[in-house]
Order: sequence, then C-alpha cells, then structure tokens
Amino acid sequence: MTVVLYIIGIILFLIGISISIALHELGHLTPAKKFGVKVTHYMVGFGPTLFSFRRGETEYGIKAFPLGGFIAMPGMYPPAEATTKRVDRVGAVAAVDSGTGTDGEVTATAGHLGEGDSDLHRNEPLNGDAPRRNRRKGRLFENTMADAREFSNQEIEPGEEHRTFYALSVPKRLVVMFAGPFVNLVLGILIMAISLLGIGVMTPTTTVQTVVECAVPASEAQQRPASEQNTCRADDQLTPAWEAGIEPGDEITAIAGVETKDWDQLSAVIKEHAGERVEVDYIRDGKAASVTVPIIATERPKVDDSGKALMNADGTPQTESQGFLGIGPVQERASLPIGEFPGAVWDQVSGVFHAIITLPVKLVDIGEVAVGSKDRDAEGLVGMVGVGRIAGEIVSTDKIDVVDKAQMGLGMLGSVNIFLFAFNMIPLLPLDGGHIAVGLYEGARRRINRWRGRGLVGPFDTAKLLPLTYVCIGLMLCMTALLIYVDLVKPITLDAIFNAGG
Repeated sequence: MTVVLYIIGIILFLIGISISIALHELGHLTPAKKFGVKVTHYMVGFGPTLFSFRRGETEYGIKAFPLGGFIAMPGMYPPAEATTKRVDRVGAVAAVDSGTGTDGEVTATAGHLGEGDSDLHRNEPLNGDAPRRNRRKGRLFENTMADAREFSNQEIEPGEEHRTFYALSVPKRLVVMFAGPFVNLVLGILIMAISLLGIGVMTPTTTVQTVVECAVPASEAQQRPASEQNTCRADDQLTPAWEAGIEPGDEITAIAGVETKDWDQLSAVIKEHAGERVEVDYIRDGKAASVTVPIIATERPKVDDSGKALMNADGTPQTESQGFLGIGPVQERASLPIGEFPGAVWDQVSGVFHAIITLPVKLVDIGEVAVGSKDRDAEGLVGMVGVGRIAGEIVSTDKIDVVDKAQMGLGMLGSVNIFLFAFNMIPLLPLDGGHIAVGLYEGARRRINRWRGRGLVGPFDTAKLLPLTYVCIGLMLCMTALLIYVDLVKPITLDAIFNAGG
C-alpha cells in the first residue's frame, strides 16, 4: 500500500506540474491569438507526441516528458531582409514590401506609428556594406542562423507576413512573452491563498500544552548528553509554571494585568517581566483562577520570525537572557490574517529570486555533493525528480495527517509555480525573459532612431543571439542532468526537511 501511495504522490505532482505548464503556455497563446499571430502548435511537454488534435490552424497536444512546453509562432527569428529595412526619414511614406494587404501595399506616416510598429520595411539597407556582409561565407553559425530563420518562417503562407511574431508592435510582443510567466505568478499566489487563508497555518494559542519542569540555560543544555536533554538534574532550577501548579489545558487569559489574546502577546509580556513577580490569570475546567509567580531570567536560544534557531559562525546556537515561565502552547490551525498574506507572498517570491541569483554557488555545492562525500543540504537545490520523490513520500507517510499532506503538496506546487515565474524572467534566450529583453532593446533602439530622425528600423535579428542561446541551453541541460543525478543518488528525504525546519 505504501508503494502505491508513493506512486500516487508522484503522479499527482506530475499532473500539477503539467497543469501549471499548460496554463503558462495558455498565457502565451491567448494574447498571441488576440493580436492575430498565427500559432501553429500548442504543446505541453517535450519528446514524442502522445496525443494531439487540430482546431483551426493550431495543433494542440501532450508530449511524453512533462518538463516544459511551447507554442510555435512563425517569425520568432525574423527573415534577414526584414531586419535590414527602414524608413529613411521620419514622416516619410513607407511601403510594406511583404505583399500583404488588399492591393499589395499599405502606407503610413512613420511619425504616427512610433517605436512599436515593426511591420514597415523599405528596400534600403541599414548601411552600405550589408550586401557585402550577406555575401560572406564561412562565418561561424551563419548556416545555423539561416536554418533557424527558415525553420521559424516555414509555415508563413504568402500574404501572412503580418501575422508573424516579429510583425507585432513591441508592446504587444512584451505582452505575449510576459503573459506566460505572469500566469505562473498568479497561480502560485492563488495556491498560497488556498493553503494559508483557506486551510490555514498551525498557530500557537494561549492554551497550555506542556509545562516544563526545570529551567536549564541554553549554553549548559547543549553540553549535556542526548540522554539528559529531556530530564532534570537535582540542582536544576524549577520553572515558575511548574512550581505554581499550572497544568496542561489551562487557558492563560492575562499576565501582569495585560490581557493575552494570542501567544505572541503572551510571550512578549513574559519576556518583558523577567525577574518580577506577576499575577497569572487562567481558566481551568471552565473556572477562572489566578496565581502569583516569579518570572525568572534565563538564557534561551534566539530565534528568527519563523521560529528557527539562529546560529553562530561556529555552529553553536545564539542565546539571549529573557523572561521564562516554562509553558508550551497548544497549536491550532487558523487562517493566516489577511493583512499578513502580502508579506508571506513577498517572502516567497523574494526568496525564490534570491535562490536564482545565488544559483551558481548552489550548483557548485551540488557538484561537490555529486563527486564527493559532502552531505546534501536539505534546504538546497532540488530538481524535478527530487520534488517528485518528496511528493511521493508526503502521500505515503503515516507521520502527518491528510490536511497537512494536502497543505505540503500545495506548498510545493505553489513554490514550483513561483520558481517558473522567476526563472523564466532571467533575461537570456531561450527563456521568456530573453525575448522580453530583446523587445525592450528593440523599442529603445527605435525610439532613439526616431529622436535622431533616422526613421523606423526593422526588428532586431534574434538569430544573431543563437550562439549565446545554445550556451544557455547547454548550461540548463547540464544543470538538469546534475540535479537528476544527485536526486537519484543522494536524494533529499522528507525527514531531512523536517529536521532542517527544526
């Protein structure tokens, strides 16, 4: 049964990823069709096609490997002649030499069209040596660039030149390319909303779950053997709560006259009254009671906002002196306050961007794990294979309940979607961010040319970036292969994640 549940977890993860990719590509497809671009293929996955059907001019399908997707739009690499034409002066009447339109040409005033219009061409090269350059032979990647242009434009029928990607205005191209990652961002935020606002988060309450018997300074506690971590020695100081007779199930209503509505407020009051005797009001079995207790000052571990212990450079925990009562709270699931949700989203998105910025360093660590005996960091990089394995463990484990399993699964899927958004915004081809960067460059170049009175220029020749594109693809393939290897040989387990989280 455990194996079956494990497989089910992996399948559910693959379905979730496939839906995310499908919606990403739909984000590209919808504005492209809205703007009149000819879209020939809409595919989820790579490799052999498992299933497809044609509706209109577009073939929709699912491929064997659900690790990506694409839509095919003619004109992603504009023809060379289109990139070397321009209007020779601002205000001149320009002819569209593609042969489109009802009478084979259209006219427009360049000054009105602005920097966004890319479908105006003239048989004047941008500089006098263009024909000579075109006659050069043997240039590195020249044949490859020509093949890319030919392949990109092979499904353009006569009279359809205006329906190519490069014929769109720059703003429309930016919309088409940004819409895909934006869908992943929205989807990630919606999944976070379901998880944090719908299902809720485990929140400490003012009801007592545990009463600590003795107060041991943090620096001393870490020196004791593991067998004595949960026991008290004869000379250990008893905690105020233990001596006062506070019991599990008691609901603390006020401390030192301050009403305690939540655990954070209760904890803050205790810390502020170190070394003082205070009145503690509580409810036990439906009856109100109170007791006077001395809040002791003791050395306790320092934690961050998430409750994780802060560590020194030498690996020892950071400590601070604070008031200590000796109680632990009951945890209950509650919806995250709506006012805290934007902060949670920001933390998630900024964290993903930070992880991408530090990607080279993390890949070096993964390389050391792959070739040496270095342990895998439970909070480090993990590939799709590793995430799938963790999804299988989540579904098959009996250590967490169904609600927690659902929330962990949603959390992983939301994180993957936000990662897809952030990763695709990297300004390198073939990623969406690369196309966005090219569009921004092209728009800036046209605006500068208009200011200088040099007329509108044709679209930027993206085929010239093919060498850099191939380098990026090669690096991504190497990264994927490395992550697959370590995810299979030295995987991150669910227990490791729990331990890393404290």
